Amino acid sequence: MEEILELLRQNARLSVKDIANMTKKSEAEVAAIIKSLEDDGVILKYAAIVNPEKSGETKAKVFAEIQIQVTPEREHGFDALADRIYRFPQVKSLYLMSGGYDFKVIVEGDSLQDVAFFVSSKLATLNGVRSTKTSFILKKYKENDIVYVQDERDRREAQA
Repeated sequence: MEEILELLRQNARLSVKDIANMTKKSEAEVAAIIKSLEDDGVILKYAAIVNPEKSGETKAKVFAEIQIQVTPEREHGFDALADRIYRFPQVKSLYLMSGGYDFKVIVEGDSLQDVAFFVSSKLATLNGVRSTKTSFILKKYKENDIVYVQDERDRREAQA
């Protein structure tokens, strides 16, 4: 099962036949394992990773990282507040953190103003939120092991 998961992590477009050949299992075995992984919620989704700078999208989305300090709820801790936060469609990722703040949230909007409005009118006003700190993401170099930039510089150039 782990071997099949790793192959799908590397390339979710592999066919059952290809995976069977790579793992020395029958196609029926591989199909059953994949179905079981999907049914059990181990595999949640298959998705294409798109480079926004090369996709031809006419209007780029704006992403921001928001650090949130909260007061955990009695008897529910951080979970109840996390539940309210991750339900917003603008929220793409939500993490409980150690250190100087409690939650790290990645949000998406159509503009800087759109993200700022979301933070000030939705996130900051939630009961339990003590403070927010927003940093806008200016450029993605690498995310989830995917490198978005190509180094086209001639390595023989003198280093500055």
